[in-house]
Amino acid sequence: MPQSRRYLLISVCVLFALALAWFFLRSTTPVVPAAIKHGYSEALAQARAGQPGAARVLYQQLGRPDLSPKRRVWLHAELPNYPSPQALKLADADLQHPSAEVRIAAIKSISGLVSSGQRSLLLGPLLDDSDPSVRFAAVNALLGLTPDELGLYFAPLEQAIDAWEQRLKLQPESAETQYQLARLHLHNAELKDAQQALERTLQLAPGNLPALVMQIEVLDKQGQSDAARQLLAKQLKAQPDSAYLQHALGLWLLHHGQSEFALLGLSKAVELEPDNKEYRYDLATTLHAEQELEAAQNQLQEIVQRHPADRKARVLLINYWKESGQLQNVQILLAQLEQLNPDDPALQQGL
Repeated sequence: MPQSRRYLLISVCVLFALALAWFFLRSTTPVVPAAIKHGYSEALAQARAGQPGAARVLYQQLGRPDLSPKRRVWLHAELPNYPSPQALKLADADLQHPSAEVRIAAIKSISGLVSSGQRSLLLGPLLDDSDPSVRFAAVNALLGLTPDELGLYFAPLEQAIDAWEQRLKLQPESAETQYQLARLHLHNAELKDAQQALERTLQLAPGNLPALVMQIEVLDKQGQSDAARQLLAKQLKAQPDSAYLQHALGLWLLHHGQSEFALLGLSKAVELEPDNKEYRYDLATTLHAEQELEAAQNQLQEIVQRHPADRKARVLLINYWKESGQLQNVQILLAQLEQLNPDDPALQQGL
C-alpha cells in the first residue's frame, strides 16, 4: 500500500474514533432543559424567601452539571432549610466536586442537614482532602463532637487538628491565627494555652468580641467564674449597646442557673438586634423553659415572619403550638411547610 494511502487511512480512522467519542460523550452528558437553565436566579430568590416550591427548584439547580462553582456555593447556603434524602444526596455528591470552594460549601450544608453522629461518617473522609482549606473546614465541622459521635474518625480528627495547629504556628501572627489556635487548644482541653492565645488575639484586635466571649468560657472552665463574671461586666459597662455581649451575658447566666436574669440579657440582645434570628431563637427556648409558652411562641412567630425560610424556628413553633393545643395553627404551619418542601422529614414523621 502506498505511503500516502496509508496516512489517509490512518487519518480517516482517527477522525472516525474522535467522532465516535464525541457522540458517546454527548449522549451521556445530561441535557439541561432551558427552563431550568434560565431559572437559577428565581430559584435562589425563592429559596431565600421561603416561597412555595422552594425545595423543588433548589434541588433542580443543584442537580445541574453545568453550574459554576460560585453559584453552587450560594445554593448550598440555603440547602439546610430544605432537608430531605434528595438534599443530602446532592450535598454528599458535592463533597467530591473538583472545586475546593464547593466542597467547603457542601461541608457546611451537611453540618446543617444531619445529626452529629451521621455528620462524622459523611465528613470524616474529608480530613484527608488534598486541599488544606477543605481539610480544615472538615475539622471545623467536627470540632465539638464527642468521641462516640466521631467513632472511627476520632484519631484522624486529632491528627488533622495537630497538622492545622502546626500550620497556624508557621503563618505570620495575626488575630485570626491566634483565635483559631485558641479554638484548637480549647477542643483539646489545653486551657492555659487557649488562654494565652486569646490574650494575644485581644492584644492584636482589642474589639474581637468572639475572642472575648471565648476567654470568658475558658476562665469558667478553669474554675475562675468570678474572673469571668468581672470580665463580662467590665466589657458590658464599656459597650452596653452591644447585642453580642448582651446575648453572651444571657447565655452565661443561663449556664450558671440564673435563667430569670438570663432573660434580661437575651431580651436586650433581641431589642438591640431585632432581625437576629439566633438571638431571638435563644430567647424563645429560654422563655419556654421558664413556662412562658405564649411569649416563646410570639418570638418564634416573629422569626418566621421575618425569615420565612427558617425551618428551625418553624418546626419548633409547630411543636410549641401542639403543646398548647392550638391545632389550627399547627395545621396552617404544616401546610406551609409542605408547600415549601413536601419531603421534609418533619412531615414524614407526622409532626
